[in-house]
Parts: sequence; structure tokens; C-alpha cells
Amino acid sequence: MSNAMYNKMWHQTQEALNSLLDKESQNIMESQNNQVFIFQMLATFYIKYVQIFRNLEDVYDQIVHPQKRILIRKILDGVMGRVLELKNEMVELELTEFHYFDDILQDLKLAPQQLDIPIPKYFLKEKLEVIKGREKILAQILANTGLDIPEKKYTVKGIPLEEAVKLIQIAERARQGRLRAMFMKQIFLQEYRAKQTRILGEKVADMGAAVLQIQKVWRGFHQRRKTEKQREEEMIFLGMKPPPLFNEVSATVIQAEKVSFLRNEVQVKHEENYKEALVTIKDDLKLIEGPDIKENLQDQIRHWFIECRNLTGTFPEYPNVEEGGSAIIFSNKTPQQVTEDIIASQEEEEKNKKKKKKEAKKPKKPKKEKEKKGAKEKNKEEDDGWKMSPSVFLPTMEEGNNVYKDLWKNKDESWNLPQDYDPELIKQEKRKELESEIRAQVDELMRQELKNLKLAVDREKEYPVKAAKKKGDKKKKKGKKGKKGKRGKDKDLTADRTIESLYKELVEEGLLIQALKVNLSDYIGEYSYLGTTLRQVSIEPMPSLLDVRQLIALYGILPLGSATVHEKAPLVKSLLLAGPSGVGKKMLVHAICTETGANLFNLSAANIAGKYPGKNGLQMMLHVVIKVARELQPSVVWIGDTEKTFYKKVPSTERMIEPKRLKKQLPKILRLLKPDDRILIVGTTQRPFDAELQSFCKVYQKIILVPRPDYASRLVLWKQIIQRNGGIITNALNISCLAKVTDGFTQGHIVEMVQGVLTDRRIRQQTYKPLTAAEFIAMLTRMSPVYQEEEESFKNWYAKTPTGKKRALALTGGDIEKEKDKGKKKGKKEKKK
Repeated sequence: MSNAMYNKMWHQTQEALNSLLDKESQNIMESQNNQVFIFQMLATFYIKYVQIFRNLEDVYDQIVHPQKRILIRKILDGVMGRVLELKNEMVELELTEFHYFDDILQDLKLAPQQLDIPIPKYFLKEKLEVIKGREKILAQILANTGLDIPEKKYTVKGIPLEEAVKLIQIAERARQGRLRAMFMKQIFLQEYRAKQTRILGEKVADMGAAVLQIQKVWRGFHQRRKTEKQREEEMIFLGMKPPPLFNEVSATVIQAEKVSFLRNEVQVKHEENYKEALVTIKDDLKLIEGPDIKENLQDQIRHWFIECRNLTGTFPEYPNVEEGGSAIIFSNKTPQQVTEDIIASQEEEEKNKKKKKKEAKKPKKPKKEKEKKGAKEKNKEEDDGWKMSPSVFLPTMEEGNNVYKDLWKNKDESWNLPQDYDPELIKQEKRKELESEIRAQVDELMRQELKNLKLAVDREKEYPVKAAKKKGDKKKKKGKKGKKGKRGKDKDLTADRTIESLYKELVEEGLLIQALKVNLSDYIGEYSYLGTTLRQVSIEPMPSLLDVRQLIALYGILPLGSATVHEKAPLVKSLLLAGPSGVGKKMLVHAICTETGANLFNLSAANIAGKYPGKNGLQMMLHVVIKVARELQPSVVWIGDTEKTFYKKVPSTERMIEPKRLKKQLPKILRLLKPDDRILIVGTTQRPFDAELQSFCKVYQKIILVPRPDYASRLVLWKQIIQRNGGIITNALNISCLAKVTDGFTQGHIVEMVQGVLTDRRIRQQTYKPLTAAEFIAMLTRMSPVYQEEEESFKNWYAKTPTGKKRALALTGGDIEKEKDKGKKKGKKEKKK
């Protein structure tokens, strides 16, 4: 796509965003009581914002104009944050992490694939050099300590000479035997043909019969081939089979990838030019326009002195540097407006004095009346119904949208075909900067000039004001000391050590590990197409694998990738992935790190066993981990088999490793984490029922159940995994049969089966011996699946969690708030009795 196409795409997206912002502003004021209608409204907003997010991400990645990219980035972060806010609203409304939009997607004529949350490429692009440098250091430390993963080496066992000679003899005799058998076969065939000719004699064969026989065989073969071809064409036409070149990468796709790579190079070049221009244009403005700006400011301030003297009879007090200096008075104001402000300020002062006198005379209202008023207001709010909570990201989006309308919507860019920076826009920005710098210098000069004027004309001295200021300063200093005292409690235990040395120590101890290169898109699955239908019949559907993938993107990747989103969006500090063995929990943890360039800390019970012993050692370990995670954020702290940290009763076999070391410390760590800290604690468990539920749910803010794959997901998994391991899918291989037979088996099982069958030798044989389903089923007999009972036990456990309980209450028609009110009323009655 060309620059013009991406510009057009941006303009269309901005129009869609503008109409959506208008709808949002209307709906914020309205209150609703119908829960179905509220969810429909939230879901529609969510889907539309995701579409805008997808388009803006593409535009930001490919557009080359540096000043446009700054604005697009601002709006993109705003849209990302709004998507997370709407998701949070839906979770609070439906009391479940998983939502289904089948009916809404039908109305909007969208496919489920268009709801995929894109991962912005700038997460990695902007810090690519930092990530590469960190990976090199990590690899070097691992190599030096011998902790790096060794490559598989095939060991060759030595055998005695006699045995080697015997093996060679056996092979050679077998070769000679095969050759002799081939030679004897040829002799036999020659003799057989000679015998046949003797029997027939010199009889001449009927040419007509021979021709008919040949025609019969040829016509049969030709017709069968034609029928097969027609059948394939029909299947392709019906959409039952992919076209012949469906899986092959087309030349246009390759060309598009090359173009996008070149665009990225142009982006970098334009960005460098823009940064250079920011400095050079400012210097030029300083030389050319600087003296004029200084003169104008001085004249403006002198005029203000005279106006104040004429109107009030005294010279004004000059604003302090902390207050903003003369900028407060003259920010975009004409001389007439300044004089009006002086008169207005005088009138306000007089009014305030009168008000203070009246307030002093009036008696204060008792506290009980205030409490009653507050209760009445609350009841009114409840009666009004549900209202959308105020958004932090709407103002930034509206601001960005207004800038787009004023600056870019109707801008003529016919002169700027290469889409390089616009010098006029830089001049406008730098003029303001230059003016503020010169104003600071002018303020110092004019303060002195005002002092001289006061001494010369009014003979005034300023000692009372200064004294008051000093007292205030002392108070401020006292307050600051108090704050320092509080902060002093959180001592830095490693103040004398560098981050590099701490980083090295954690790697050597095996607490900071290398994340596997896995993308979130590698977590394969299919959508749940019947979610809404099942919920309408009061059946809670099991989430699909792609629903889980969406949640990982929303709760893990987007906040960790963007600092602005993490600071303002609903904060998710901890995440729990619960599910049977082999469903890809660890893979998702590694995917979060790969997509955001995050460091991976492993604080699993088995990994920290015997490291940093004692109470002080544990405190030091956690301090070092959090300090390094903060300095090198984003970071992921992974606790594998996290149920061991919260055991109800520690098994006798695991008492030596002290699995519950972190139990009391984890809540403290979560309290220390602030919105600025892009640190995510991720726990993975396959036996959550072994953990103490209350403390478990206190630590993990979001709990995501990772299910075993359903039929649709298994069908996609079989196809993808076979092809990725070098397999060729033909008509001889019944994928649908494999997907049906492997019900209850996880992604891990399928990978194991495919890798077991597709050896190097078997891959080479595929050309003349295609793969069949029977080959894979043979391996299936050695594996144990995830039974329905195990899946039900996960469901039952989740129903006991706080969100699960709330959801169950909502489904049974109960209301949590009503129950609380009943409890309060009962308590009051008992007291009266």
C-alpha cells in the first residue's frame, strides 16, 4: 500500500472514532436498568473500538510521516486503554471473564477473526536494540556459568573390531544376496517368455482384439482421473477443500513484506530528520525572532504596570516563578482583557471578604444531618439505575481527535509526497517553547524593574510578604521531612550494588531465566460459535482456546507493552492460569515475555528451594527480584505449580523444599507494586484444588481457566502441528477422524503424537507412502486423556472462587447487594430485641 492509501485508511478510522466518541458522550449521561440492553451496548462499543484499534495499529506501523505518527500513537494508546476499560465494565456486569458476541457480530456483519486483539509492533520495535543487548548479556552469563541449554548431540558408542567386521560381513552378504535374487528373477522372466512363445507357436495375434483391450484400459484410466478431478473441483467450489495453492505463499505477499520492510527503513530515516529539525529550527528562530519576542514581552509587561497603577493606584505584585510568572497574566490575552481581569479580581476580593464574615456568623450543621443527606443521595443513585463509570482515556482520545480535525483533516499535502516532516508545524511548537524560555529571562529583568519603580514612585518595601513566604517554606520543609521518614522504612538492602551485578546474580541462581521464543499467535485454536446460544438456554459454555488467548492479550500483553495504558487502565497485578497438564499454560507465560520483550523471573517452589535460606535470605531474594524487575521493566514473575505455595497440607515428600516460603510474602509484594511498575505476577497450576482457596484468591486478581481443546480446536491443531513438523496432508489422512478420536487429549498430547510419528525417515517416505490416521492412533493408546470428571472438578473449584460465587448468585436470580441489606436488617432487629 502507498502513503496515500494509509492516509486514506487513517482518515476513515478517525471518522469512525469521531462518531463513536459522539455516541459515548450521549450514553454516559443516560442511566439504564435492563442488564441485557446494557451488555449489548457495552459489547457493541467494545467490538467497534477493537476494529478501530486494529486499523490504527496498521496505520501507525506503516505510516512514515513523523508528526502524524506522534498523534496516531497518542490516539492508539487511548483506544487500547478504552478497550480494557470496556472489558472491565463487561466483567463487572456479567461477573465472568469470558463473553460471547455471536448475535452482535451477525448484526454488524463481522467474522469472529475480526475480534482478535492485535499486539502493537511498536512494543518490540522501539526497544529492539535494548532487548538484543540484554539477550546477549544473558546468553553470555549462561554460557560462562554452564547453565545454557546444551544442543542435542548424538553419542557414538565404540565396539570391538571383531563385532565391526561381523556387521560389515552381514551387510555385504545381504547386499550380494539381493543382487543375486534380482539376477535370478530376470533369468526366470526370460525363460517364462520363451516358454510362452513356444506354446503359442507362430500364430499371429488378432490385432483388433489387442487394440480393443488397450483402448478399454486407457479409457477406464482416463475416465477415473477425470472423475477425480471433477470431484476435487466440486469440493473446492463448495468450500470443503482449500484451493491447490492455498497454503503456498504468493508472490504478492512476499512483495508486500519487502515493501513494509522498506517503509520501516524510511520511517527511521524520517524520524532522524525530524529530531535534527527540532534542534536546527529552534536555533534559527532564536537568532531571527528571539530579539523581537523579548522586546514585545517587555513592552507588554510595562503596559500592565502602568494600567494597574492607573486603575488601582498601586503597582501590582509580580507572580512567582512557581506560579508561572507573567505567563499567567498574558496567556493568549489582549491588553483590554488584562485590564478587565484586574478589575474583576478586585471585585472578587471584596466579595470573598463579605462571604467570610457571613459564614463566621452562621451556625454549623450537625454531622447526623450530613450523614442522612449522604444516604439519601446514595439511594437516589441506586434508583436511577446503572451508569457507565467515567473513562480516563476518553479525554485523551477527544483531544487527539480535535487535533486531527484542526490540523490534518483538510490539510493540503500535495507538496509533501515523500511524507517527511512539516517545518511550519515545528516552528509553531518551537515558538511557544522559545517564548517560555525568553519569558523566564524577561521576568527576572522585569521583577527588578518593578522593584526600582516601586522604590522610585511609591517608596514601598516588600518585607511582610517575604516573611510570610519563609514561614510557609518552613512548613513545607517539615512536611517533606515527614515523607522522607516514611520512605526510609523501605530500606534499599542493595544500595551499594549495581543493577548489572544483581542481574548476573539472579541469572546464576537460576531465578532469571531465558524466555522461549514463542508468539501468542502460535497458541492455536478455534472460536466458540455457540456461546450466546448456550447461555440463553442457561448452559455455561466452556471457553475456547482463542477466548483464553484474547484474555492473555488484554490482561497481560497490552498493559505490559504500553506504559501509558498500564498507568491509567484498570490495574491487573496478578494472573492465574489454571488447567490440566498439556493445555499450554507455560507457553502462554513465555508468549507474554516474547511479545513485550519482558524479563522472566522463575519463583516456583521447586526452583527457589535451597536458595537464599532463612527469613533474611528470603527477604533479600524478593528485594533483588523486585528491584531488577522494576529497573528493567516490563517484567513477568512466574510461579509454576503455584498451588504448592498455598498448600492446605504440605505432603511429607515435599517438606524439605519448603513450598510455602512465599505464601506470606506475595500479598506484601502486590501492595508494593504501583501503576508505574510494569510487573505482572503469573501463576500456573494444574491442581488448584490442593491450595487454600481464600489466600489463593487474595493473591491472584484474575483467574483464567484454560480448558482442554474442543473438536473445532483439535481439527485446527492437527492440521497446523502436522504441517509445522514437515507432514503433508493428503486425502489419505482423515483429519476429522483424528480430531474426533482424540477427544479429551490436550495440545501437548497431539504434539507428542505428531513428533513421534513424523521422524526424518517417515518425512522422506511421504512422496510414495502418504500419512494415514492409523499411524497416529497407534501412539494414542499409550497416553491417558483428560477425563470429563477432571474438567468438572476445575469448574466446581472455579465456582467456589469470589467471581464464581457472584456469577452463580446472578444466574440463580439472587442479588449480592440485596443479601447484604437483608443481613444488616436482621442485625438491627436482633439489637432492638
